[in-house]
Amino acid sequence: MNIVLMGVAGSGKTTVGKRLAARLGGRWRFCDADDFHAPANIEKMRRGRPLTDADRAPWLAALGAHLRACASQGESVVLACSALKEAYRRQLAAASEITRFVYLQTDFAAIHARLQRRRRHYMKADLLRSQFDALEEPAPGAALVVDAALSPDEIVARLLPELAGPDPARDSSPRGP
Repeated sequence: MNIVLMGVAGSGKTTVGKRLAARLGGRWRFCDADDFHAPANIEKMRRGRPLTDADRAPWLAALGAHLRACASQGESVVLACSALKEAYRRQLAAASEITRFVYLQTDFAAIHARLQRRRRHYMKADLLRSQFDALEEPAPGAALVVDAALSPDEIVARLLPELAGPDPARDSSPRGP
């Protein structure tokens, strides 16, 4: 099973994802989609230029391959990934039998302020508008929706009952878009 924490930059995907994977324990692994970007994409964002679908295509392919490799080794993954468009989510969902999406929903003003305080990340506040412009919110029922304004611990506490039943790996019902 894979859990994809999705949303715009600064919504808390990495922080929540690390905590969620730790709380799920055992065979759960945390992965950050940022680690799969090509150096050229990182440099483009560092210069304040948004990525295009063409820029993202190899990144999404690498993420899908990684998720498939983890599944073949019996690992479940919590993936922090913007997954802004429905097509991206379909591609990620195709990488495993069960994929659950969690949308960390927020508004521009709250995240803009958060990104302005961020120091060591290539994704700066001036690119946030492009993320909201590209965002296709999940259809009702296609993702668990959580308010990104909550603290990371509150978000994890809300997600655990939904995601960590007796053994999520035994749940064979397809989920996601």
